[in-house]
Amino acid sequence: MAYWLFKSEPSTYSWDQLVAEGQSGWDGVRNHQASNNMRAMRIGDRGFFYHSNEGLAVVGVVEVAAEYHPDPTDATGKWGMVTVRPVMAAKTPVTLKQIKADPALQTMALVRQSRLSVSPVTEAEWVHICHLAGVEP
Repeated sequence: MAYWLFKSEPSTYSWDQLVAEGQSGWDGVRNHQASNNMRAMRIGDRGFFYHSNEGLAVVGVVEVAAEYHPDPTDATGKWGMVTVRPVMAAKTPVTLKQIKADPALQTMALVRQSRLSVSPVTEAEWVHICHLAGVEP
């Protein structure tokens, strides 16, 4: 299993919206590196749902429910998406400030490549953040 981080501005698409819908296509990604990250995802991979710009925190855990497929919001046919479903909310949101201050997370892609909307998470980072969030890894 691989681990990922999905960033979304809550005013555009929030954790609560994903929970209410039950699953969602992670569409609208127009960055080659983020798109390649989604191409590498497999059904059952887990990810953190991260509220960006407003909130700045890991707020939940998602699971990849469908692998990379065409993004219907892209008229060019060049870009794709994955489908994710909510698994559990973080009992305690883990803020960007906490992540940046934690020596165990200094090399995390979220810290090094802050503008990347979909990024990999190592197993060690996954376990550490799950403990901080109060959820099972």
